[in-house]
Amino acid sequence: MTRVLIVRTSSLGDLVHMLPAISDIATHVPDVVLDWVCEEAFAAIPSWHPAVNEVIPVAHRRWRKSWFSAQTRSERQAVVQTIASRKYHVVLDMQALLKSIWLVRAATGVKHGLDWRSAREPLCSFFYDVRHRVGFWQPAVLRQRQLAASAFGYQWQEDPDFGLQAFRAGGPAAHRYAVIMPSASRDDKLWPAEHWQAVFDRLQADGLELVLLAGNEREAQRAQALIDHRAHARVQPKSSLTELADLIAKARLMVGLDSGLTHLSAALGIDTIGIYKASTPVRTPLVGAGYTASLGDRGQEPDRDTVLAAVNKAIG
Repeated sequence: MTRVLIVRTSSLGDLVHMLPAISDIATHVPDVVLDWVCEEAFAAIPSWHPAVNEVIPVAHRRWRKSWFSAQTRSERQAVVQTIASRKYHVVLDMQALLKSIWLVRAATGVKHGLDWRSAREPLCSFFYDVRHRVGFWQPAVLRQRQLAASAFGYQWQEDPDFGLQAFRAGGPAAHRYAVIMPSASRDDKLWPAEHWQAVFDRLQADGLELVLLAGNEREAQRAQALIDHRAHARVQPKSSLTELADLIAKARLMVGLDSGLTHLSAALGIDTIGIYKASTPVRTPLVGAGYTASLGDRGQEPDRDTVLAAVNKAIG
């Protein structure tokens, strides 16, 4: 048995991009037992993968508000004790950020990570026993698969397997709605409202209900404003990640800004159209078994005709 600790705490989209590497390890490393350290808000994502034995939650986002409080220190120490008690053979840091190096150091086992030229924060490389060279400017899914393969010494030929077989399209509501992600944490990612209206018209012309997603109250208000006076359209109420994954898995297609949920849609095999405006699809294109279109680039939003052409292709 080979006990492995995976360190990748966030964010939603990055965790989704990790899943094919987990499938690869499970396929190519005999008798492997995989544990994964993950931000508590996203702990459901590694738990969906059948090869993950245990998810060890951390709370960087909550702790940083009171890093030196007694409660935070106690919770951090509990995480350290949990990791140290497991006696891992291999520790694979797939994040390479200084904020999570303390988790790597807490674990026993040979520590693997990216080398100086490959890591987003190069100082992390000093904390690894084995350093791996992985090209920076390539899709995140491929980067993670290459790092895992280098750490364990195997080669893969399989298409990316996200391990999301627990979510299957089906049931009476399947394919009768489109999921829309029109909001983002930053205004510079937003797409013009009139463009969304044109997309909504096209989707509803095909008989699809519109289900809009929102991450907070401000986003929910914006989503509601987009569909005011429009029949057969609604904003999804606050839901867990598992509930959202189940909703997306039964959709006909998804159109969304570059967000974690849009990448989850592609990973679930749903036809997915991503709109990029403040980020580049060079490093984070949509990847999945269905039709995908990663449109636009940093500083170059796609026009409505480009998105509508992708919608037409997805609907067929």
